[in-house]
Amino acid sequence: MVSRSIRGTTALAGLIAASAALAQERLAAFVDAAAVVPGLVVEMRYHGPDNFVGRPIDGYERPICYLTRAAAAALAQAAQELAPRGLSLKVFDCYRPARAVAHFVRWARDLGDTSREAAYYPEVDKRRLFRDGYIAARSGHSRGSTVDLTLVESRTGHELDMGTPFDFFHPRAAPSDRSVSAEARANRRLLAQTMRRHGFAPYPKEWWHFTLRAEPFPHTYFDFPVR
Repeated sequence: MVSRSIRGTTALAGLIAASAALAQERLAAFVDAAAVVPGLVVEMRYHGPDNFVGRPIDGYERPICYLTRAAAAALAQAAQELAPRGLSLKVFDCYRPARAVAHFVRWARDLGDTSREAAYYPEVDKRRLFRDGYIAARSGHSRGSTVDLTLVESRTGHELDMGTPFDFFHPRAAPSDRSVSAEARANRRLLAQTMRRHGFAPYPKEWWHFTLRAEPFPHTYFDFPVR
């Protein structure tokens, strides 16, 4: 009986060690994108209060853009293509801990909290955010190869006109929307075409949202904090 107990304890310890080793291996697959992508401008919106919730989001302890090494390398190639045009990439969100997604879900269910309605969802009923695909219980960002970004002038840091702000919950934010200006449509097209050439797929509801097609962790949702 004692021998069986010892064997069971040893096996459990082995499983725990193997799980820890796998976790470390996966964490090593992430990098600070600013150290890889030339000229990258980082404005991590969920680290501070300038977002649709109106306060810092759980899990964002530092304003760092973490991505898988594969996604960061692809993003670096996109940035290099844009550089001769005098343009750089600016990221608003990168890897997103699962606990941050849970924070969004709690906020979406609190129908009394509409403090940021005018800026982020002036024409969409908050009760429709789940149904319309703006908020989800799981996010591709938590897999580490999805990024929210825009284009900026390299010299000034000025954002190009994209027709709507980042995280604007409205049909006008869709890349295919024709109600925005011709300039905004051209800028959206430039961003999307550049990202596609370097392996990213767009999200049809948000002009700023792209996921690496060959993402290394397509079924894993991470929850380590951004720190």
